[in-house]
Amino acid sequence: MNKLVFPIFAFLLASTYTRAQFTEKNGIEFAPINTAIPSLTIAPDARGGSMGDNGIATPPDVNAQFWNPSKNAFQYSQAGVALSYTPWLRKLVSDVALACLSGYYKIGDNDLQAIGGSLRYFTLGAVQDSRNSNDVPIFIYPYEMALDVNYSRKLTEEFAMGVALRFVRSDMGVQNTDEMFPDNAYAADVSGYGERYIVLGASESLWSYGFNISNIGTKISYDGGTSNQFLPARLHLGTGILYPLDEYNRIGFYLDLSKYLVPSEPLSDMYESDEAFVAARDKYNNTGSINGIFRSFSDSPGGLSGELKEIMASIGVEYTYDDRFFLRGGYYHENENMGNRRYFSAGAGFRMNVFQLDAAYLISTVPSNPLDQTLRLTLSFDMDGIKALFR
Repeated sequence: MNKLVFPIFAFLLASTYTRAQFTEKNGIEFAPINTAIPSLTIAPDARGGSMGDNGIATPPDVNAQFWNPSKNAFQYSQAGVALSYTPWLRKLVSDVALACLSGYYKIGDNDLQAIGGSLRYFTLGAVQDSRNSNDVPIFIYPYEMALDVNYSRKLTEEFAMGVALRFVRSDMGVQNTDEMFPDNAYAADVSGYGERYIVLGASESLWSYGFNISNIGTKISYDGGTSNQFLPARLHLGTGILYPLDEYNRIGFYLDLSKYLVPSEPLSDMYESDEAFVAARDKYNNTGSINGIFRSFSDSPGGLSGELKEIMASIGVEYTYDDRFFLRGGYYHENENMGNRRYFSAGAGFRMNVFQLDAAYLISTVPSNPLDQTLRLTLSFDMDGIKALFR
């Protein structure tokens, strides 16, 4: 990435500080929701990534922190830890990547509570600062990071709720300038997860469901407070069925729906005068995060039709043999007006008593998508299995 100069980098990759555009793209009005810290929405783990970025209602695993922290209260093991790595935008650059360390621990003797946490680090690589006029090139190293802690508790035998607290930092690496500054933000997630056994045909299947309202928090600014941007708050809803084929084979089907809880940014094409547009832009800039959540349901430039287009969907399937071998697939769909992310994904996993290794691969259905051929890897450890080795 060192061949990229700073302005190109900022335009292509750091959408955190670009303005949403409302343009005609092949006859289509293109108006994606604009937020800061987009790396907070990248699925870090291979399991969820291989199922079309699906994980709100899948059975609990060590990466529940990102998808639905409430699932930790239903974990089968006492504790677990996982490390995930995702090379990002490999069709454009070679040194952009997301690394995530996550884990959980069940507390108490009644198996009702759990705590967890994660550390995400998104590096944007080495970027040559084009403003440097000396012969010796100067490189900057932008990054985004988030540190999470969470607590979850079963309210009944079939339902749990949880809350996660998050510290976020974004640093574009620019030094000695009055144009751009690093900034911090704080956010929270509120989630719920339930599971119940139901009879389908002659088999007892596990029905699961859940929700997660993520990244409810402060706004962030890169220009010292002159303008402020929203974090990518989202509402996630999910459900699924895990069906036993026989004693050793199971298959699960899962559906997630999500929507940004961020108001649409004012577009100059919507206003008859520059003064009206400036007033609307100032109102947007001064809107608080909570107020923005409520506005996000009714302020699309396309009206009700536009609001429905903001809904993203993912479908995932997971086949399991003997709780050791896993095959997965999925599809993710985002409306072409809202960002046009559409892709299939596939993956596999292998579990031993101590560790599990998962891999995922993304196949875009949209031409010239830089996310195509994205690879994810996750290595997770079961603390119960590790303790058993020393008994």
